[in-house]
Amino acid sequence: MTRLLRLLAALLGLWLAAAVPAAAQTPPPPAPPLTILVSIDGFRPDYLGRGLTPNLNALAAGGAQAAMRPSFPSKTFPNHYTLVTGLRPDEHGIVANNMEDAAIPGVRFAMSNTAAVLDHRWWDEAEPIWVTAEKAKIPTGTLFWPGSEAQIHGVWPKKWAHFDKAFSSDLRVQMLLSWLDLKSAERPQLLTLYFDIVDDAGHFFGPDSPQLNAAATEVDRAVGRLVSGLKARGLTANLIIVSDHGMAATSDDRRVFIDDLLPKDAYRAVELGPIGSIYPNPGHEPEVEKALLAPHPHLQCWRKADIPARFHFGRNPRVAPIFCLAQTGWNLTTHDYHPREPVVADHGYDNADPLMAATFIANGPAFRPGVKLPTFDNVDIYPLLAKLVGVAPQPNDGNLADLAPAMAR
Repeated sequence: MTRLLRLLAALLGLWLAAAVPAAAQTPPPPAPPLTILVSIDGFRPDYLGRGLTPNLNALAAGGAQAAMRPSFPSKTFPNHYTLVTGLRPDEHGIVANNMEDAAIPGVRFAMSNTAAVLDHRWWDEAEPIWVTAEKAKIPTGTLFWPGSEAQIHGVWPKKWAHFDKAFSSDLRVQMLLSWLDLKSAERPQLLTLYFDIVDDAGHFFGPDSPQLNAAATEVDRAVGRLVSGLKARGLTANLIIVSDHGMAATSDDRRVFIDDLLPKDAYRAVELGPIGSIYPNPGHEPEVEKALLAPHPHLQCWRKADIPARFHFGRNPRVAPIFCLAQTGWNLTTHDYHPREPVVADHGYDNADPLMAATFIANGPAFRPGVKLPTFDNVDIYPLLAKLVGVAPQPNDGNLADLAPAMAR
């Protein structure tokens, strides 16, 4: 009898469950939107007006856009680390593409120095957003973002890859989408993606060249494939599309030769070009200061302590004792410098110059459509990312209020 009652009770339970209308059953909560940060290196805001980028323009029209002021110096590695830390280069420690540190003797940091790029000591002065997210158990994926190959504060992103310049724009998008095909527990919620071909075309062919236009078209198509790939997977994302700086044309008749100002044995140059990082050799300090700190056409040099305050630059030990800034379109160089591929345009100049301006586009459920913001500093991107990802931001120089008019909520 007891067994029969149990069987009847079980059957009654099954009948009641089947009788509950489908609408009354609680659906699973929707997955939170992904946050995807895309960098198009060297993409000036005015490139959007060339009629070559329908996908980027559609995202801008359906969301928010602005010209964005890079941090000084307007170089690639310093600004990419600013975007993900909210700190200016003087604070996060990546003060140039090429630099030295007395605490890391015998090493010169350079983008081409793979061992240095992988060495966490260069990056540990700040905590990028993917490290904060991973600590909060939010999986991340970084594809070729400067700094993401190093184990910063002992943490790597859940998914990452060593930089490979041979990866086409389409292959980069395919790899990112493959990460989104992982099981939900492994799928990154914060992702970064990096394209470098627009910057390359700008350097070697100029900002107004057919080659740059072709590169911008290729990246735009790749962004379109990213958007289509998200839609095909039923994934919602907040897309933040940025660049790190702009680009200005240069020429051989706009050069200042430092070896015309000083004998070669008087100094050591760690970086030359739009900026100059100059170390006087021992015993030559007065000679170097007298030669470089004097007024020069198209060039201004300072002791690091005297760099104008508006640049927020000069306190970090990695900043050279003498720092020089060329007029936009000019370069500080030597007679011995003969690059394998002549550069016809460059960046690194005064970050207030419109030619150095960076691009900002934001599209997704977190943003209102059709918003055009006034120019803002790129340090503001970090607190925006922290809000979208849902983590408490580390101390930073950004101000989320600058972007409030673009936010849907």
